[in-house]
Amino acid sequence: MNKPIIRPIQKEDNAQVAAVVRKVLVDMGAPKVGTAYADEALDTMYEHYDRPKAAYFVVEDNGAVIGCAGIAQLDNYDGNVCELQKMYFLEEARGKGLGSAMMKKCLDTARDFGFEQCYLETMPYMEAAQKLYKRTGFDYIDGPMGNTGHFSCPVHMLITL
Repeated sequence: MNKPIIRPIQKEDNAQVAAVVRKVLVDMGAPKVGTAYADEALDTMYEHYDRPKAAYFVVEDNGAVIGCAGIAQLDNYDGNVCELQKMYFLEEARGKGLGSAMMKKCLDTARDFGFEQCYLETMPYMEAAQKLYKRTGFDYIDGPMGNTGHFSCPVHMLITL
């Protein structure tokens, strides 16, 4: 058995990435409207992140995508701020340090792109994720930044890079 690897998304990963994100959201009981579940880009993530100052990564384990996350400029916001986007892990990927490794990969990439801060949105009951974000250095902020369209995600966090 090979150790899971984190690598940039490839076009052939699109269907698996969309399935991972949708499965995790359904498993967590998240609404389908106002979350990543309904994002137009979800089925074409490779193409969506194929632009300057954007990157999306997958965790591959024996040929299967078991986790994913990316960074890109925060939508509808004037400032040098990126957003940690669509970070989801299937149950079998959790508790193995993959979230911390993915977080490091994303934030290192954001720094390489020259972003000054990184923003994220999440759900109140995604407590394990929030623990990871806090441990990484994210702090809670009082409200949303920009306009991501994820109005069902009421928890907002920010880190200075």
